[in-house]
Amino acid sequence: MGTSYKRLVIKIGSNVLAGTDGLPDEGRMLRLTEEIASLKKQGREIVVVSSGAVAAGRSMVKVSPAFDEVAARQLLASVGQVQLIRRYADLFKAKDVICSQVLVTKEDFRDKLHYKNMLSCFEILLDHDIIPIVNENDVISVTELMFTDNDELAGLIASMIKADALIILTNVDGLYSGDPAEPGSVLLEEILPTETGLSVYINSKKSDFGRGGMLTKCRMAIKVARLGINVHVASGIRDHILHAILHKEVPHTHFLPLKDTSASKRRIAHSDDYAKGSVHINEGAKAALLGPKASSLLPVGIVSISGDFGKNDIIMIKDQEGAFVGLGVAKYGSETAKSLLGKKQQPPLVHYDYLYLNQTKPD
Repeated sequence: MGTSYKRLVIKIGSNVLAGTDGLPDEGRMLRLTEEIASLKKQGREIVVVSSGAVAAGRSMVKVSPAFDEVAARQLLASVGQVQLIRRYADLFKAKDVICSQVLVTKEDFRDKLHYKNMLSCFEILLDHDIIPIVNENDVISVTELMFTDNDELAGLIASMIKADALIILTNVDGLYSGDPAEPGSVLLEEILPTETGLSVYINSKKSDFGRGGMLTKCRMAIKVARLGINVHVASGIRDHILHAILHKEVPHTHFLPLKDTSASKRRIAHSDDYAKGSVHINEGAKAALLGPKASSLLPVGIVSISGDFGKNDIIMIKDQEGAFVGLGVAKYGSETAKSLLGKKQQPPLVHYDYLYLNQTKPD
C-alpha cells in the first residue's frame, strides 16, 4: 500500500545526477524522469529541486585560474544550467509531461510580497500540470545571497507550498549511526521531530560536486518535519527509488512530521537569516511562550532589544543567556518596542499567530 502523498518536492543532488566526469548521468536522469512522470500521471503534484548545473558546466568549460571562485561558479552555472534544463525538457517531453524552469535566490524569500508572488508562480504551474524544475540562480547568487545548498532551498519550497512530503535523493541510503563505510554502522530509519544531537552521527565531509553534506540535510529535515511535512532521505543511485520510498519497500531515513502548521508560521520558520533585530526575554516570558497554551510576546517580558526593525519585520527571540527561542513578525517597530520595554498591559510585540517557536534547534 503506497503513501497518500498528493504534493511532493523531490530534491535531486549533484552526486545523484553527475557521473565521474561531472556530466549528468544520462541513464540515471532517464530513470528518474520516467519515475517522476509516472507519479505525475497518478495525479500527484510534483516540484523538482535539481542540483547539477555547476557540475555540468565544470565538465564542459575549463576556467582560467585568473578568476576567483565566485566568478568561476557564475561561469560554470551559466553554461551548465542550459544543458541541465534542456535535458530535463527533452526527457519529460518524451513522456508527454511539460516542465518549466524556476531559478531563485535567497533574496527572493526575504520579502513578503516576493514570497507571495513566488508561491503564486508555483501554484499556477502545478494547476496546469507542469513540473517546475527549480535551482538556485548561481549566476547572481554570491556570498550572503547563496543558500547553504539546494537542500535548504528544497526545504523552503516544501514549506512554502505546504507539501505532504519532501524527498531528498543523495548518494547514500540515509542517516547512519556512524560512517556508512564502517562495520557496525546502522541506518536510522525513523527520526522523531523532537530529536536533537544528530550531529554525533554525521560525517561532516561534503559531496564531491555539491556544497552541502548530511549535516545540513539533517538540520533542514528536522526543521521541515517540525512544520508537519514528511521528509525522506534516500539513495537516488538505486533504480525505482521513488516508487520504493512511496511504497515503503526500501531502507532509508524518514523524518517523521510533528504537526500541521499555518502558512505564516511556515514562512517565519525559515527566516533566521532575515531577522532585522532581536529581543531577549526573561524566564517568565519564555515559560509562557513555550507552555501548553498559545501566548503572544508582551513587552513586560522583554529585557532588551537590539537592531533596528520596523512593523512586519522578522525578529529573533532569545532568552537571557542568548539561546534561541523563536522567530516572529513584529507588530510595531524597535523604537516603540523600546519605549514599552518591561511595561504591563501593553499590546504584544509579536502575536502568537505570527510566532514560530523552536527552542531545540538541531545542533
